Amino acid sequence: MIEDTLLEAEDKMDKAVEVAKEDFASIRTGRANPGLYNKVLVDYYGSPTPLQQLASFAIPDARTILITPFDKTALRDIERALSDSEVGANPSNDGNVIRITIPDLTQERRKEYVKIVKTKGEDAKVSIRNIRRKAKETLDRLVKDGEAGEDEGSRAEKELDALTKSHVDGIDELLKRKEAELLEV
Repeated sequence: MIEDTLLEAEDKMDKAVEVAKEDFASIRTGRANPGLYNKVLVDYYGSPTPLQQLASFAIPDARTILITPFDKTALRDIERALSDSEVGANPSNDGNVIRITIPDLTQERRKEYVKIVKTKGEDAKVSIRNIRRKAKETLDRLVKDGEAGEDEGSRAEKELDALTKSHVDGIDELLKRKEAELLEV
C-alpha cells in the first residue's frame, strides 16, 4: 500500500513537471515556435477547438510561422483567435495560409515574460507540494490504522521528501533555462 501511494505521488509529480514544460513552451522567446499556440482555442462551428486540430504549422525562418488550415473556411476564425490570443503577434491572411511574423522582444517585454515564467514555475511547485501533502496524509493514515509499521511509514516519508525535492529541483532547472532563454538577446 505504501509503494502504491509513492508511485501515485511520483506519477502526479511527473505530470506536474510536464504541465510546467508545456506552460513554459507557450511563452515566446523571440524565435518562432509552434508551441506558442498550444493554448489557443478557435471557435470552430460553435465549439472551442485547439488550433493544432485545425491547422498545420511550418517555420520557414526564425521569425515566421505559417499556419495552413485543413479547412479553408476556418481561416477567418483561426485568424480571429490568433489576434485575440495573449501571444502578442499580428497574423496576416493571404487566403490560403496565415503568416505570423514574430516581432523582436524589447527588454521590458522580456522582463515581463520572466515574471510570468516565475509565476508559472511557482504554481508548478505548489502543485507538487500539494501532491506531497496528500501522499503524506495517506501514509500517516496507513500507519495510524495499523496497515503499516512506523518504521515503514518514516522510510516512505523520507522517500516522498526525496521525490518532492527532485521534482522541485527539476522545475527550478526548467525555470533557470527558460529565464536564460528569455533574457538572451
